[in-house]
Amino acid sequence: MERQPTLPAARAEHGHREQGFALIEMLCVLAIIGLLAAIILPAIPRATTRAKLESYAVQTAALLKADRNAALRRQVQVTTLVDAAGRSIRSGATGAIIRLPDDVSLDAMLASRCADRSAGRSIDFFPSGMSCGGVLALARPGMGFEVRVNWLTGGVDIVPQKIL
Repeated sequence: MERQPTLPAARAEHGHREQGFALIEMLCVLAIIGLLAAIILPAIPRATTRAKLESYAVQTAALLKADRNAALRRQVQVTTLVDAAGRSIRSGATGAIIRLPDDVSLDAMLASRCADRSAGRSIDFFPSGMSCGGVLALARPGMGFEVRVNWLTGGVDIVPQKIL
């Protein structure tokens, strides 16, 4: 009975060849793949999906409805601030802020005067339920939503828009 060599060099001389990959080789390949993924993935733009844009529209409508309800319940005027340039909406009742991502634009079409004072940056809700009204358009390329506030009733609606 012939003894088998235990050293790799000795096995190679006797015609034995190792097959497969060593664990260290596999770990090096995985490390290189991980390094490439860490470099490439942040460069891929993460666009806001249609569902996420709709979620922002629903959050905006809910914030406006909450401000209207607070005005009715407390019998005071509640002002919702709209910062179109900063892409944010701030509740006058709770102070909650909705911030939109960079790829979503916010266009505000608001009354320039409301209740004998200049407005333009806010939607005011009155104790009667009425409001100054306005339209907030949330959009990204190819899609958009309008959140409309009726000046007479203070009602809030979401309307999908087709953007070319």
